[in-house]
Amino acid sequence: MNARKILLSLAVVALVASCQSYKEMAYVQDAPRDTVTEINAQYIGGIQVNDLLSIYVESEEPSSTIQFNQETNKIAVTTTGTVMNPATGNTGKVPGYLVGGDGDIVFPVLGNLHVQGMSHSDLADMIAARLRDEGHINDAHVTVKLMNFKVSVLGDVAKPGEILVQGERLTIFEALSIVGDLQITGLRNNVTVVREENGKRVVGEIDLTSKEVFGSPYYYLHQNDVIYVEPNARKKKQATRDMTWMSYLSSAVSVVSLAFTSLYYLTLTQRYRNQ
Repeated sequence: MNARKILLSLAVVALVASCQSYKEMAYVQDAPRDTVTEINAQYIGGIQVNDLLSIYVESEEPSSTIQFNQETNKIAVTTTGTVMNPATGNTGKVPGYLVGGDGDIVFPVLGNLHVQGMSHSDLADMIAARLRDEGHINDAHVTVKLMNFKVSVLGDVAKPGEILVQGERLTIFEALSIVGDLQITGLRNNVTVVREENGKRVVGEIDLTSKEVFGSPYYYLHQNDVIYVEPNARKKKQATRDMTWMSYLSSAVSVVSLAFTSLYYLTLTQRYRNQ
């Protein structure tokens, strides 16, 4: 009878541990299904240094926009979006304006424009207003898009690395799916997002197991965000044990190597003495 109770207790403990393990792995655990919520998060951050911007000007008179959309307003870039000097290699050209270290771009006719920190819509409105106010295009409509949107994912995920995004909207769940999702040992309730904007670096935290994730400022990723997934305590301990074992093995190999070397030189010395 006691044995049966013990077995039953062990089964209950195993079941509880199993449920706890599953709960640690599940995303958005507390969100009721079949519900609708407002989207309040901002998914486009401010313009940053090294952003590559596409700026297109439209008008009912297409001829008036030629100087703003012409082929000379293109820079050479590689397929990865890295800016290259056209004189140093054969690279494709795309229409784009690179934001310099001073936060400026050089726009035809209007000259230097300080764009760092502005939203894309604000920049589009500013260019359109200047084109109208300065008498260049009375009905100017301007579209601004980011062409080199990228984020990096590090830590306990299947395929850590850099993600190049087509478009300007990427959620943290989409980014994690691109890199193959978190490992089973990855902490889902404490994911770190490092964000640099307007000369400041912010280290944020996001809980993927809570419905509050959808209202987080880190749910929609911004240009150059870095996501770090921390491994759980068990994996850290395993890594520590592995490193300790490797350290012992390395020390043992060194000792054995030193012993063989000493024995080798001792043998040579005795041989020379006997000759």
